Amino acid sequence: MKCIAKSEKRLLMGKFLFLTVLLGLFPFLVLAQETPKVEVFGGYQFTHIGGSDGLNLNGWNASVTGNVNKWFGVAADFSGSYHTESGGSLKVYSYAFGPVFSMNHQGTFNPFVHALFGGAHASASLTGVGSAATNGFTMAMGGGADAKVNPHFAVRLFQADWVYYRFEGVGESKNVRVSTGVVFRF
Repeated sequence: MKCIAKSEKRLLMGKFLFLTVLLGLFPFLVLAQETPKVEVFGGYQFTHIGGSDGLNLNGWNASVTGNVNKWFGVAADFSGSYHTESGGSLKVYSYAFGPVFSMNHQGTFNPFVHALFGGAHASASLTGVGSAATNGFTMAMGGGADAKVNPHFAVRLFQADWVYYRFEGVGESKNVRVSTGVVFRF
């Protein structure tokens, strides 16, 4: 009888210890779920190139961010902007990569900053004259804020970037890009 009682006590103690450890780990499991591993953004982009007398372009912006932890991630950003006027057209595509610093643990709003470096492709055409294209370097420095709707969906309230382009040895630094759209969080 005493042997059965000792084994039952050990079993109860084992269950109690297991539940205690599990409940002790529960806060860490919940915290781990607050920060998504991957965020996919897609939306509208407005770009202004060339300062006060420059051009306004409309287009799209998309990015994928892999979050290493609740404040640091790595992003791949892709965009396309377009302008058409008086028989001429300009298209600018970019692809850039870099670090993202965010506050994913802050509840409803997630502010972030990033520094992105990569390449750009510009093409221009004029009816009756022809077309030209070139590849170059780009970088974007900026940030924004997302509003979490639920754990898997957010709205990018805004993303604002200073953008630098360098094509064929000529740099253009008076450029601004503003984006908005949706974010899927996994």
